[in-house]
Amino acid sequence: MRVKYPLNYRLQAPPVLGDCLLFGAIVGALGTLTACPAEPMSDETSTTMLTITTLPLDTSDSGDGDGDDTGCPPGGCLDLEETTGGPGCASGDGTCNQVDLLFIIDNSGTMGEEQVNLSANFPLLIDKLQMLTDKDGELLNPDVHIMVTTTDVGHPQCTQFQIPGYEPAVGSPQSTACSERLEYFTGLGSNPPSFPEACDCPVPIVPSGAPFIEFSGPMGQTTNVPGDDIKGALSCIGPQGIVGCGYEAPLEAMLQSIYTGAEWNSGNKPFLRDGAILAIAVITDEADCSVRSPDGYAYFTDPNLDTYWEVNPDTGTKSQATSAVCWNAGVDCGAPDGNGVYADCMSTDTGVLHPLSRYLNYLQDELIVKDNKEVIMLGILGVPPVTAHNLNPPFEPTAGGVMDLVYRQWRDGAYPAGDILPDDIADSDAATKEFEFGVGPGCTGEDGMGGFTGQAIPPVRVKEVCEALNEGDKIRCCIESICDTDFSDALGCLTGIIQTVVDPPE
Repeated sequence: MRVKYPLNYRLQAPPVLGDCLLFGAIVGALGTLTACPAEPMSDETSTTMLTITTLPLDTSDSGDGDGDDTGCPPGGCLDLEETTGGPGCASGDGTCNQVDLLFIIDNSGTMGEEQVNLSANFPLLIDKLQMLTDKDGELLNPDVHIMVTTTDVGHPQCTQFQIPGYEPAVGSPQSTACSERLEYFTGLGSNPPSFPEACDCPVPIVPSGAPFIEFSGPMGQTTNVPGDDIKGALSCIGPQGIVGCGYEAPLEAMLQSIYTGAEWNSGNKPFLRDGAILAIAVITDEADCSVRSPDGYAYFTDPNLDTYWEVNPDTGTKSQATSAVCWNAGVDCGAPDGNGVYADCMSTDTGVLHPLSRYLNYLQDELIVKDNKEVIMLGILGVPPVTAHNLNPPFEPTAGGVMDLVYRQWRDGAYPAGDILPDDIADSDAATKEFEFGVGPGCTGEDGMGGFTGQAIPPVRVKEVCEALNEGDKIRCCIESICDTDFSDALGCLTGIIQTVVDPPE
């Protein structure tokens, strides 16, 4: 999480406010438009300018869409058919070799270095999956599906800044070669960041017959990847670029991706299969901002609904919405102590973001209970770097990471005494950062050569969903740091959990 250009769409709400001077400043910074709007964008326009296909909702009060009367979560009910558990890992019938792996990758403007890191470790992930063993210690030869999507589900504050040809993924599979969309790896602004090296795809290799990678058998010899180059295919379709919306919505993207009624989860070759382990990997440097559409968008676009806006230190007023709305509307930390530290922060439902029950009900009630699935999650999030891992599967963190996470306000001064990085020290301070993000950094990334890879907002909503998957001594959640310089241990934890599901420790 870094502001690499003076003004960007992840923080600003200029057209909605109808401020011609502010709009002109944004235009000058982004270099995409040339004139002030004739009049302010109305709330109705701002909340309907998106064309987003979302999963169907049963908004009645009679139940959750599955034929019973257990009640709807506040965000609406999933319209689901009654299902029954099938074969698979949770059934204990020995058919535990199928893995459906979903990557939800933050493609906003501050994720360049992190995608370089992730891309470098994709080949290692394939190796680790192919080295999984069964209860007899023999190679499992897993039957694997790998699908990639982004954290971008659309937002009215981002639509006007989308580059030509780009559309929010809204949880749909992204399966084109990154080498054919290299323009996505240069950000917005007059001096944009650029990370073409995140795309390690010299020859475009993409899956055929399905919008996701499939492989099975010894060393993945049965696959839908041309030339059987599974590592090359993941290196091509995995990197997502840095032009996505800065109001990241990984939880809603996840739900859209794994909804059983989605096109890619239907037909003869669905991504999501009965009985398969569902592994979800969320990679993001900011707080979840899964807005409850359409009414929740008004809290970003209507200056009369500024409850969750921060005071702009330059004006002394709540002049515009920023990413802080996502934090303030979705998290309750209480009051800080004299050092600006919060005792704890927990998710809260204010009506702006979808409640966590929307996601937990689907994962736990529909997939785990009704479909008899094993669901695991890796979050590479804004927590301090992990300093030690279990030496045995599932290789979970044993020191650092979440255990060292402190929720606090921003601190003035240059890092490490304060929180302001060298590139920001001339034109930023703690008050400005608080205005932009609402809470201090959960971690600061250093590249080992005296430079910085950025800072990340601490997780609450994604963290709570992930940790809710744990069951007693069964570890199903692994949280690692987005500020780590090497994600190999994080992917090792993901495959380590899969290993313990396949062959539970005694």
